[in-house]
Amino acid sequence: MPSTLTPPPGSRLHENDRDRRDDFGDHGNGRRPPTDKRTGGNGDGDNYNDRPSGNRQPRQRLMQARIGLFFALGGDLMFFIALVSVFFVDKNTGHISATGHYVKEWFPTVLPKILWLNTAVLLLSSVSAEFARQSMFREDDVMDEWIGLGRPITRRATIWLSVTLALGTAFLAGQWIAWRQLAAKGVFIGSNASSKFFYIITWAHASHLALGVLALITALVVLRRSRQIATRQVFVDATAWFWHAMGALWIFLFLLLEYAQ
Repeated sequence: MPSTLTPPPGSRLHENDRDRRDDFGDHGNGRRPPTDKRTGGNGDGDNYNDRPSGNRQPRQRLMQARIGLFFALGGDLMFFIALVSVFFVDKNTGHISATGHYVKEWFPTVLPKILWLNTAVLLLSSVSAEFARQSMFREDDVMDEWIGLGRPITRRATIWLSVTLALGTAFLAGQWIAWRQLAAKGVFIGSNASSKFFYIITWAHASHLALGVLALITALVVLRRSRQIATRQVFVDATAWFWHAMGALWIFLFLLLEYAQ
């Protein structure tokens, strides 16, 4: 990396150099550009520990965001684990009839076929989200954007995040159609134990995915408004990982509803 891009700790920039750096969109106060391979490319061998004291480098910010997301998702996971546990308990619950026979109260709900299409749409959206995340850490493009040679990573990530947003919205619309189809057949949340859990599980997941849609919109705004590359990387990376988690969760829940009733 040319030494002129990274002033040594304690050095002062000339006012003209400071203005020129602001025009490029760098507000790092002399920090290294956010091209740490360990943030997105899973590389190593960098020297990010050799940094001015008190400065939070891109990898630090990214790791803090991922750790926070991990704990938030951990709470959600505990909620769904509890929900699935009650699902299996209720599935095997019954009562003794007047004739002395044990009668199960669980009547499996036939899932609308559109849920298969919804699942495929969500999987595609996860792929596009990963393309957006990976594009934020292409070292050559990051360097070009950092020194002011256009905004290649921002443009590419914006395209893929927009695709993810469209697919995510389509998934939520498909879930709404599935609920309407069940209602048209007279299957409601209070119809039986099975339908109750279908609605609760799909509503809970849809509400979490709706938060993911809001996160996608926020990431798109940050891509457009923020002048710090590291900030854009953090928002896109965290949003993509949250989206992956919601996709993996839906696969599990869908298979549970389809084959475990």
